[in-house]
Amino acid sequence: MKFLNATLQDYLKKNYRLDAELTALPGELDFNFFVRSGDGDSFILKIANLKEQRVNLELQNAVMNHLAQKNLGVHVSKLVPAVDGKEILEITDADGHSRLVRLLTWVDGRVFAKANPHSSDLLEHLGEMCGSLSMSLVDFDHPAAHRFMKWDPSQGEWIKSHLGRFVGEQKDLVDYFYELFEKRALLVLPRLRQSVNYNDANDYNVLVSLDPKDPHVPGVIDFGDLVYTHTINELAVALAYAMMGKPDPLEAACDIVRGYNRALRITEEELSALFALASMRLIISVTCSELNRAEHPENVYLQISDQSAWDLLKKLRAISPDLACYAFRDACGLTPCPLNNIFGSYAPSAKAIFPINLSPTTPWLDLSVGTLDFGTIDNLLDSPGLDQAINLRMAEAKSTVAIGRYDEVRAFYTTDGFASQRNDAPAWRTVHTGMDFFASPGTAVCAVLDGVIHSFANNMTDRDYGPCVVLEHRISNDLVFYTLYGHLSTDSLSGLAVGKAIRKGDTIGQVGTLRENGHWPPHLHFQVILDMLGKCGDFPGVAFAHQRELWKSISPDPWLLLTGKLSPPSATLTKNEIVTYRKEHLGKNMSISYRDPIKVVRGNGAYLLDDSGRRYLDTVNNVAHVGHEHPRVVRAGQRQMAVLNTNTRYLHENIVKFTKALLATMPGELSVAFIVNSGSEANELALRLAKTYTGQRDMIVSEVGYHGNTNACVEISSYKFDGPGGAGATPYIHVVPIPDVYRGRYRADQPDAGTKYASHVKEAANEIQRQGRKPAALIFESVISCGGQVELPANFLKESYAHVRAAGGVCIADEVQTGCGRAGDFFWAFQQHGVVPDIVTIGKPIGNGHPLGVVVTTQEMANAFRNGMEYFNTFGGNPVSCAVGCEVLNVIHDEGLMQNAKTVGGYLKEGLRNLMGEIECLGDVRGPGLFIGVELVKNRLTREPATTEAAYFANRMRDKGILMSTDGPFNNVLKIKPPMVFSSSHADFLLDSMASVFREDFMMHTP
Repeated sequence: MKFLNATLQDYLKKNYRLDAELTALPGELDFNFFVRSGDGDSFILKIANLKEQRVNLELQNAVMNHLAQKNLGVHVSKLVPAVDGKEILEITDADGHSRLVRLLTWVDGRVFAKANPHSSDLLEHLGEMCGSLSMSLVDFDHPAAHRFMKWDPSQGEWIKSHLGRFVGEQKDLVDYFYELFEKRALLVLPRLRQSVNYNDANDYNVLVSLDPKDPHVPGVIDFGDLVYTHTINELAVALAYAMMGKPDPLEAACDIVRGYNRALRITEEELSALFALASMRLIISVTCSELNRAEHPENVYLQISDQSAWDLLKKLRAISPDLACYAFRDACGLTPCPLNNIFGSYAPSAKAIFPINLSPTTPWLDLSVGTLDFGTIDNLLDSPGLDQAINLRMAEAKSTVAIGRYDEVRAFYTTDGFASQRNDAPAWRTVHTGMDFFASPGTAVCAVLDGVIHSFANNMTDRDYGPCVVLEHRISNDLVFYTLYGHLSTDSLSGLAVGKAIRKGDTIGQVGTLRENGHWPPHLHFQVILDMLGKCGDFPGVAFAHQRELWKSISPDPWLLLTGKLSPPSATLTKNEIVTYRKEHLGKNMSISYRDPIKVVRGNGAYLLDDSGRRYLDTVNNVAHVGHEHPRVVRAGQRQMAVLNTNTRYLHENIVKFTKALLATMPGELSVAFIVNSGSEANELALRLAKTYTGQRDMIVSEVGYHGNTNACVEISSYKFDGPGGAGATPYIHVVPIPDVYRGRYRADQPDAGTKYASHVKEAANEIQRQGRKPAALIFESVISCGGQVELPANFLKESYAHVRAAGGVCIADEVQTGCGRAGDFFWAFQQHGVVPDIVTIGKPIGNGHPLGVVVTTQEMANAFRNGMEYFNTFGGNPVSCAVGCEVLNVIHDEGLMQNAKTVGGYLKEGLRNLMGEIECLGDVRGPGLFIGVELVKNRLTREPATTEAAYFANRMRDKGILMSTDGPFNNVLKIKPPMVFSSSHADFLLDSMASVFREDFMMHTP
């Protein structure tokens, strides 16, 4: 122990007039102490290592003083002068050595390494802070900064003599990146601007704000590595450390580059050297670790980032340096591939020919993720079926060719087998960067321009375009580009050779068969490529949506080369156009989910897909009961719609089939059905039935209950009339406390909670009777949805029904959201309470999203409703709706979805409850089957609602590719009621993602 706290306390009192407590901090070479004065002020006491030169500390002091004067938003420590005015003092350690001492103000913050998550926004803040640092130091200089600094990427040549220390894969990596440094950085360094750099923006020196609700990067600590070097190295160093541990390091790097460029514009030459300089910082790091391993094998601190650096180098080795440069240019708002501008000027006059002859009637196909031409996702992925459909389109157009669009977002690669991991969520390549010419197998394919064979692949291994030929076209010294011809016949490529000259119009292959097209319909994939990125034939034909502009710049529109014009655009509205129009011309109080709205264009099973082809696991759309666009349900509706759709005044067997199947799931007493179009309409009709039968109008309803959007439904929905814009209950509506045993008046630890809640129903019925009337009905959801997925306590429903019936009323079970097997143990959620309602209402889940609802009641009530006034519903019970409803019931049975709800729902709840031991804000997990509520609280004892946290959580889950929403009187309950095809693998993905977000700083509330 070199210093005792008591000694240092005396030192501070004498030299700085501070009465303070000290806490030792970790350090590589220096001694650092956190200092808390008696007045509550905070400082850091820095005692330099024996080798430290005063001039270097003077450099650091000068930089900190300069930054304080600049005031460009970078927060750093300030020098605290001693009582004699000096900024640097001396102290003698226990061994009698004199060391240099400084006292600095403390900068509040967390180190970047401890911040969670490293979101795109936070990475941009990091880049912007580094850019502000560079901007602040542009006009600063100091003699001591002009020195050799081994950590300076521009001075990385020193490691060359140590490359022989590495062996195997590590040797290959350091050799590759050192050569890259020589080729991409050393040659341009003389032309790059220089300044004094902070030079150490690693994840333990960069600070993040303490407030997890406002994460940003205020500044840095530790100025020991200051050096006069190339300005862009400030960014290169930040990239080297911030990319570590990221699944997609290039994506993370682009976020940082974007932020840096916002503060200080990066030159094009700097961008060209940046990837090599960031890589050099990494190989400096691993070289230092290797040297330290030999000199100080016991010092773990010196090797702390060794493995992370190697892991990152492996990932960076797989990234083309040119692609990285283009991505950085894209992040700075430049044309990603500079050749794109030259090609754009050349292509209109190229006089290229078509690779396949077209006819005047050649049709353009819509193969987009939201196409209406080819049906469900299953149809799109059915290769022979899609082939037949495309051939039919060509026949209708009297053409032998059809065209597939460039820059079209497609769903073909959105299955699990093609998923890749971005930094926050899975991603799929969806943007088509070529153009397709669908034609019969054996159709001749011609070269569009003179060229030479650059490469060809006589195999079927590439998932993008199978057997292919790539031609090189050398137009001028400034423009060389390539054309790729994919999905060719294997046999037609015989006789080709790399370097062989090809004339425009020469046949270079033939369209392959279905098998040679990767089981795609036979077609030519034609693509223009401005930079092969070092690849021979393994070039992507489909890009990630978040890199859309990047890859479009590298592979521009082939139609421009073939016709001199850009491809005709598809007539779709952008997300922003839709939002703008909605705000102006649709209902002003229509809500939109999420801070970043989603344009949804396709559904498939448990997933929804947006216009970029991104797949979202849907945990909230219970209306798509048996899965989004279930093929059997879609087919049933399509078949009937193609034949007949009319009203119930005509006879049709579908209404009988559907009603029989539905009533078979009900208790025997419930034997009459009225078929309507929605849950709101079902509840509206249920109210009419109850009021007609009883001759009364008073309704007993639940606090925070919701039953629909019609006038009568809003009148009985406390969620609406007690919420924003509501006017409270009318005199005939009697609200009883929500029977919530977690947050309500009576809690789960009271065994008679259900009876106590039911007593309020009895009081309401008694109050109605005291006013000389009788209740018309009690209406309750079998599990209260908008109230927070509240599961009714034991005996509540049974006793409440008894109280209401004793007072002359009837009982309505709202099964709009909870029915059709969702509860798991029973087909209808009311059945788990051992009751039989007088009326049951069912909503759109019975139609899987098709407008279908049902009211089921007893013969007695139906007879009472037949009072001479005809009940007619134009579309209720139409043949199409009944065909759809019948098939939904069949699918529930055939696919065992009720049992699935029980099994997967139980598995999911168990996983969530297991998290409760770690996650303090996780207050309660409840609900039957796949109707689950997760209540978030700020404090488990007080149960204070965590409303802000719940909103954050839902939006973060959207970022991770999971749709989730909130409910409850305080909007602090995460609701999980997904399509019933939700599987255990879906549950695992959901649980992993939820656990990840629960551990984020915003949710953990840890500074």
